[in-house]
Amino acid sequence: MTLVSSIGIALAALRLNLMRSVLTMLGIIIGVASVITMIAVGAGAQARIADQINSLGSNLIVVVSGTITSGGVRLGFGTQMTLSEDDAQALERDIPEILAASPGVRGTAQVISGNLNWSIVIYGTTPGYLAVRDWDVARGRPFEPADADRAAKVALLGQTVATTLFGNADPVGQVVRIRKVPFTVIGVLDRKGQSLQGQDQDDTVIMPLSTARNRVLGASEVNRRAVAGILVKMRDGADMRTAETQIQALLRQRHHLQPRQDDDFWIRNLSEVAQAQEASSRVLTLLLAAVASVSLVVGGIGIMNIMLVSVTERTREIGLRLAVGARSRDILGQFLIEALTLSVTGGLIGIAVGAAASFTVGHWARWQTDLRPESILLAVGFAAAVGVFFGFYPARKASRLQPIEALRYE
Repeated sequence: MTLVSSIGIALAALRLNLMRSVLTMLGIIIGVASVITMIAVGAGAQARIADQINSLGSNLIVVVSGTITSGGVRLGFGTQMTLSEDDAQALERDIPEILAASPGVRGTAQVISGNLNWSIVIYGTTPGYLAVRDWDVARGRPFEPADADRAAKVALLGQTVATTLFGNADPVGQVVRIRKVPFTVIGVLDRKGQSLQGQDQDDTVIMPLSTARNRVLGASEVNRRAVAGILVKMRDGADMRTAETQIQALLRQRHHLQPRQDDDFWIRNLSEVAQAQEASSRVLTLLLAAVASVSLVVGGIGIMNIMLVSVTERTREIGLRLAVGARSRDILGQFLIEALTLSVTGGLIGIAVGAAASFTVGHWARWQTDLRPESILLAVGFAAAVGVFFGFYPARKASRLQPIEALRYE
């Protein structure tokens, strides 16, 4: 018997019990759809994390003013600005792996434009900050060293602030007031989106460090060049762990810390944080796919059950075919083709259901989903494997029937 004949017989047998075949495929349909949807949701989460990582910039290390001890009480990070602009210059000068170091101070305030106002995060920093963050200016221009030297009252608006205060109008050249100080908007930043902590990076106003310190936030009484933190950009290919060690050693030396004294600063490698979150997201995706694949196994058991029933119902037919010359492998092939047809057809329908479910989840739940071809191939391949695996035992049982006993079966 040829393969084409076996396929024709198998399809005819499935059409005779169409409703039963459809119900049998239902487990495979649900399983494939679940796998595709879960992988799409997990891949979307990974893509979102990757976007957030890219929005931070590449090869970044953050140095934050650290803890201090006052009256025997150990205070938290950032309770006093223990870093300075001079520290940033020393890092950039003395550590070859560092491409740029941008110090900064931050605070919150109301920004007012006409009769509108908005609470924002103010960040005062150096002109090199945008290059460190890989952050472009969408409209207007960035502030320049000359603006920093004269503490110019100029500001860059994030997309959220610009949209809130000006809508679709161009803010460049407009005047906003921050703590009663008028600032000229010289540019609008590109959209960055959320950070790894879920904060809106576009809800900010950036201005020269000297301007923020002298006109808006105020300077430290202890050290007028003090800053809240330093953002360090490493050169491509630099060893981040080695760089952390070098930064720690240099800052401890500059701050005259004794061996037994704790650091008065905090170093955070954003690459490690990003990698940890990406790994967690990948594990979650695999877990979701594994849970969803249980549905495929359940569907496979359903196929085995129905195929065993089919073998029992068609015992006389099998005996007759064996009696007129059909070989055992012909019977084996026919029932395997039936099981494979059920699983593959269910898999194809499951693809459509899974794609629709992924779109629905992304649209209504506002989750980012990423439907990838490899997930579709994986789900269909797994469905076909389930069909062959669970269909083999009924097919083998049918092929090993004895013709005389099969013909006597009532």
